[in-house]
Amino acid sequence: MLSARQVAEREPLAPSGLDVETLYKAVIESLEDSKAEEIVTIDIAGRSSLADAMIVASGRSHRHVGAIADHLEKKLREIGVKQLRVDGLPHCDWVLVDAGDVMVHLFRPEVRTFYNLEKMWEVEVPAPKPAPRSIIRR
Repeated sequence: MLSARQVAEREPLAPSGLDVETLYKAVIESLEDSKAEEIVTIDIAGRSSLADAMIVASGRSHRHVGAIADHLEKKLREIGVKQLRVDGLPHCDWVLVDAGDVMVHLFRPEVRTFYNLEKMWEVEVPAPKPAPRSIIRR
């Protein structure tokens, strides 16, 4: 884990001309080209210091998840992302591609269902349930 000083001193992840929207569009394009399934984007700007956007997608098998990750890594390097971090490639159940302002989680369907990241970052707050009638006194 990096200290606050190390984070402040590290080299930027992408060239100064690369903004979050360009990065996001490149990720979505790569995922669509790789036939990733159930692509979900979660805006976490202001809710987390990890990134501005989190993208969750599925592959049909270990091999498909690995291929999606490889294709995405090549695409991001092409557009100039410098310090790309990829974790989980040996097993390809859950691969995390950290491109700085955009984090991409690639899952096999069963693993995605188990971890259910979308629910953890859900924006909607359930409405409070009314008190049962037996508690309400007249």
